[in-house]
Amino acid sequence: MCRGLSTWKWASNEDNLEPDVVLGCAGDIPTLETVAAAWWLRKHIPELKVRVVNVVDLMSLYPAFFHPHGLDEATFIEHFTVDKPVVFAFHGYQRAIHEIIHGRSNVSRFHVRGFMEEGTTTTPFDMVVRNGMSRYHLCIEALKRAQRVKNLAPELIAECEDILVRHESYVRQNLQDMPEVRDWVWSD
Repeated sequence: MCRGLSTWKWASNEDNLEPDVVLGCAGDIPTLETVAAAWWLRKHIPELKVRVVNVVDLMSLYPAFFHPHGLDEATFIEHFTVDKPVVFAFHGYQRAIHEIIHGRSNVSRFHVRGFMEEGTTTTPFDMVVRNGMSRYHLCIEALKRAQRVKNLAPELIAECEDILVRHESYVRQNLQDMPEVRDWVWSD
């Protein structure tokens, strides 16, 4: 493990192989949504190899020459791979992550979800839905980006979209998040 970030093997299912997609996260709510997305993908498409990387020090994403907490390229690649898509959930503006990783190789594969100034007084999950950073948005993004399972993606993307539609109706009628969201816990 290095300072600033770590690969969460317990939430990943790559079994020390090259993942199909990396789910990265920083911040408490984005981390919860990322872990829930990894869980949902594991349950619905176990052949998709997912790596979960949690970042606790954003400065570790900088290249080492730019910031003292920054990682060297080899360590960065060890976590985020050379060329696999990265879906990154962040508790701030998406642009901040893009600015921090500027100077890294192949950064166009980073697809950041974060705060877009959407929402008002609402439920916790509805806030992440409004900002496009819910577990289902992360799953959709991962499924769109993972090349190896492209033939299985459309059905699962439609399922995620259906859940989001159901959420919209449920939260308006009940003024709380759906039970499968508010009561969710990790399980094998």
